[in-house]
Amino acid sequence: MKNEIINNAEKVIATTYKRFPIVIKKGNGCTLWDTEDRVYTDFVAGIAVCNIGHAHPGISKALSLQSDTLFHVSNLYYTIPQVELASWLVENSFADRVFFCNSGAEANEAAIKLARKYFKDKGETGRFRIIAMDKSFHGRTMATLSATGQDKIKKGFEPLLEGFDFVPFNEIEALRNKIEPSTCAVIIEPIQGEGGVRCPDPEYLKNVRQICDVTGTLLIFDEIQTGMGRTGKLFAYEHFGIEPDIMTLAKALANGLPIGAMLAKEHVASAFGHGSHASTFGGTPIVTAASLEVVKVLTEDKIIDRCLKVGEYFKEKLMWLKSRHESIEDVRGIGLLLGMKLKKKGDSVVMNCMEKGFLINCIQENILRFIPPLTIGKDEIDSLVTCLDEILDDT
Repeated sequence: MKNEIINNAEKVIATTYKRFPIVIKKGNGCTLWDTEDRVYTDFVAGIAVCNIGHAHPGISKALSLQSDTLFHVSNLYYTIPQVELASWLVENSFADRVFFCNSGAEANEAAIKLARKYFKDKGETGRFRIIAMDKSFHGRTMATLSATGQDKIKKGFEPLLEGFDFVPFNEIEALRNKIEPSTCAVIIEPIQGEGGVRCPDPEYLKNVRQICDVTGTLLIFDEIQTGMGRTGKLFAYEHFGIEPDIMTLAKALANGLPIGAMLAKEHVASAFGHGSHASTFGGTPIVTAASLEVVKVLTEDKIIDRCLKVGEYFKEKLMWLKSRHESIEDVRGIGLLLGMKLKKKGDSVVMNCMEKGFLINCIQENILRFIPPLTIGKDEIDSLVTCLDEILDDT
């Protein structure tokens, strides 16, 4: 069965992903099963998506109830779940308004458009350039690709869109020197996920906020990977004592259903008037109903508070591994967004872990990224650490 499915996939699906040779058929909590009934503990969570685990009964119930009521009517009309979700996001963040779309890339597209439109409406037509960070990742549409600081992702798609500048992450003077009268916004991930789980220095983001305030530049936080409790706070910006002007969300917002959101303060959001931006499937009743269940579970079940404690435990275990293996160069991250940098390529470690029943992820060739469901337990972490200890001894 497995080989038949894989062979069919290779014939009919675009080859944009290098997939692992397993077919996942079922999930529950932090566990996945393949078509050969092999069991895996999931430390990838759909790439930081399934924050409350697989096949959560609350989401299943919410989807069932909503599917019996209303799937879609378009954004020409108001719908109850969408309004309730937007209200919840506003009440629990810095923002005053929300724009819904279908993905992180679309949310970042909306943020880019809003930043430029804001200054056009103010009559500052020369302010359109956006500063992004080296090694950043903001999406794969043409605009978000142009805003991404990784050449390997851009290769073959030139010419890119004009108007994006890049500076090294964590180097405040480089940013200060780069801002000019034509700069309208700075877009930054509070913690770089795809870039290698790179965390900012303690005062870096405060200084970024101060520079933006002094120059009148908008600050956009891409929290597509860091948001919805991943770092032990609802949003990562809460760790740093500042607020952005615009923030983007997706991934874990609906725990696996396609949704994106751009949040903004009123004075900025007002630049999006009638007809200025739209999304056919943005914030449909069925998806926002699921998302409402996600935010309910995250907060009422105290999963976010638990994430910080379990993340600290996990990081301590990874540091213990580092003390035992010279092949480990660094351990970093916050909450359950953790990375372990190796002094060699990590592909073989990922494959060996998969053979032993653990799904992990490697980015930037040599950084093992651990982004499990926030419901992961200490016993499951201990089992993975034991596995990694054996694998790293073997290699």
